Amino acid sequence: MNWFFQTLKSYPEIAIFLSLALGYYFGSFTYKGLGLGAVTATLIAAVIIGQIGITISGPLKPTFFLMFLFAIGYGVGPQFVRGIAHDGVPQAIFAVVVCVFCLLAPYLGAKIAGYDVGSAVGLYAGSQTISASMGLATDAINRLGLSAEEAKKLLDAMPVAYAVTYIFGTVGSAVVLALLGPALLGIDLEAACKKYEEEQGGKKQAGGPGTAWHQFDVRAFRVSERGLAVGKTVHQAEALVPEHRVFVLRIRQSGKIMDATADTVIHAGDVVAVAGRRDVLINLIGEQAEEVDDRELLAVPIEGVDVYVTSKDVDGKTLEELSTEPSARGVFLRKITRGAIAVDIPILPNTKLNRGDIVTIVGRTPDVAAATKLLGRPDRVTDVADVAFIGAAIAIGALIGAVVYKVGSVPLTLSTSGGALISGLFFGWLRSVHPTFGRIPSPTVWFMNSVGLNMFIAVVGISSGPGFVAGLQQLGFSLFLWGVAVTTVPLILAMYVGKYVFRFHDAIVLGCCSGARTTTASLGMINDRAKSQIPGLGYTVTYAVGNTLLTIWGMVLVMLMT
Repeated sequence: MNWFFQTLKSYPEIAIFLSLALGYYFGSFTYKGLGLGAVTATLIAAVIIGQIGITISGPLKPTFFLMFLFAIGYGVGPQFVRGIAHDGVPQAIFAVVVCVFCLLAPYLGAKIAGYDVGSAVGLYAGSQTISASMGLATDAINRLGLSAEEAKKLLDAMPVAYAVTYIFGTVGSAVVLALLGPALLGIDLEAACKKYEEEQGGKKQAGGPGTAWHQFDVRAFRVSERGLAVGKTVHQAEALVPEHRVFVLRIRQSGKIMDATADTVIHAGDVVAVAGRRDVLINLIGEQAEEVDDRELLAVPIEGVDVYVTSKDVDGKTLEELSTEPSARGVFLRKITRGAIAVDIPILPNTKLNRGDIVTIVGRTPDVAAATKLLGRPDRVTDVADVAFIGAAIAIGALIGAVVYKVGSVPLTLSTSGGALISGLFFGWLRSVHPTFGRIPSPTVWFMNSVGLNMFIAVVGISSGPGFVAGLQQLGFSLFLWGVAVTTVPLILAMYVGKYVFRFHDAIVLGCCSGARTTTASLGMINDRAKSQIPGLGYTVTYAVGNTLLTIWGMVLVMLMT
């Protein structure tokens, strides 16, 4: 054991990776969707390992933190810009208001309790579950001009307060929003979501993607002598059921198979391959036409493609509007994914597509190609990231952040961390508009985001390990109670402001609160209670704004406390 401890002291990189291994392993355990999470578990593991007294020097900690902050900005950039500049303005303003609540509550709590700057930042970061704020706060504390001993004391207090308050910050926010929220606001969440779907033109459908029930199907029908489609073009025949999306893909005419176009005329006796929702084909068309088993005709080349939405002509349009576009003929939408945490957006007629969304479409190869051209670019699976772009973008942001502006005798700066975050926001948005450069595959973004943050957390935990126990004994159980208070109060205020001041729909108001507080655990519980993905419509814009401001607040809180 002595050899093991001595090895960790001599090679601190081993201690860091051991902290990651233990953190990700124990952080993966959940109960009803709730658990410590990788960040908190990594911090606890690092603190325990750090008890043996390991010294970590060099730029390792800020390097990984810059990578993490850039990935955060890159992921939320499109939604952040949209929220500030376009139709997400009410949700963006709401997120700003909630973020102010989330700053003031820990600030007032720390002042009343008499905590020092480091403990105040840890209280804020843990109760609001915004680990990234500790990085900016660290930069701000190092610029206070304190002695090395004083600065270390503050920095060591930070992870203590964070660890004590984080658990309720995660679990408590989910309980307050998902369980208490509907009761406090007088909302029947499931009924509200059904009402919202009806208002947006949606209908409840059984099954869907990911189940054994196939939502879309292709079937062959023989056109009878008195069939309504006789003598009509394919376009006219498809218009016979205007309330449904059905398409004639191929026709067997006089024994020959041909691909159908909008102008192809249908004759009596033709066998047509029709694509559409399974229930429509069976219950509507199947009752009016004879279904035949023509395997050759049904051998239609079908493909599914993920498309990255970049077209400014599509941006902000509803699915109903887009369905009338000629290029949309013959394709079906299976999934819409939005935002840094890949929220699944409900597919409703009035759902709007935004730049930066990833949509999954299925249909004939030529139809899919036409729809892809309309929407943007195919999001092809690749393992290759544009590392030159990543390095240059982080360097540019950090250089801008390193500039110090003096207002009188007061130095103001974004810091290299803040610069990396702003750079990520800008280049993430730019990538959604001009996707010809800056490709970072989703797994790479996840790695930069998750591992980058946890490397930073591991170094913080190992470095502060020796002082952790003493700090916890000093602050005591009262710190946990203050964490409960400053977690709960902003959330309750946010719910009432969202419902009665901003007048958000009952179906999305709790999703807006979850996004503004960047608490993904609560969104999952809200969706479970609603039995719907509708609350996620309020999450993406508020998450983008909230994640940015709550991170910056770490630096602001240091300024307020000094």
